[in-house]
Amino acid sequence: MTTDLPFSQACENNKSPILERLREIFDAPGKVLEVGTGTGQHAVHFAKAMPHLQWQPTDHPYAADTCRPRLAQAALPNILPAIELDVATPPWPVESFTWAFSANTTHIMAWEEVEQMFRNIGERLPNDGAFCLYGPFNNQGRYTSESNRQFDQHLKANAAHMGIRNLEDISKLANDVGLTLSEKHAMPANNRLLVFRTKMSRQRNLAKHNQK
Repeated sequence: MTTDLPFSQACENNKSPILERLREIFDAPGKVLEVGTGTGQHAVHFAKAMPHLQWQPTDHPYAADTCRPRLAQAALPNILPAIELDVATPPWPVESFTWAFSANTTHIMAWEEVEQMFRNIGERLPNDGAFCLYGPFNNQGRYTSESNRQFDQHLKANAAHMGIRNLEDISKLANDVGLTLSEKHAMPANNRLLVFRTKMSRQRNLAKHNQK
């Protein structure tokens, strides 16, 4: 077994807390589009734990090969072949999916790319779908921790287009494409898992919780 694989310690640290929430959301058979698969650690962990899902890994053309060795080693039957996806270049190579997931992408993308990601996911997400977005976010322009402030400065020093996004700006993007920020889950290392739902999906989720 190959052990010399691309590795992210952050993914290793956060994969279990994220999975705990995703189990509640991706709760029926369907296809999950992952935007920005990276090393593939999330894809393998989530697909193995949720065999009722088909997991579609994607990444930018310059990074798509990064995940492929790990996915090949895992050889899980419910992980589809990774495909190249530049969120800002139409048409998207994925026409339909039940849910969408992306981790640690919005602070790396240019804002125009973040807009395109939401627009394309909003256009394709079914009425009972959800988009789960993980990462650090600011509240009303304020950092939620000193470590996030330092991280934001590091990002901007590397590239002017990068930086931690404001929760309010992200929420407005979602509203503009028919999605609503329905849940904000606290995660390790001052991150959050944001859950965006369509109107029908939000009503279904509320009904499900009311039955408990």
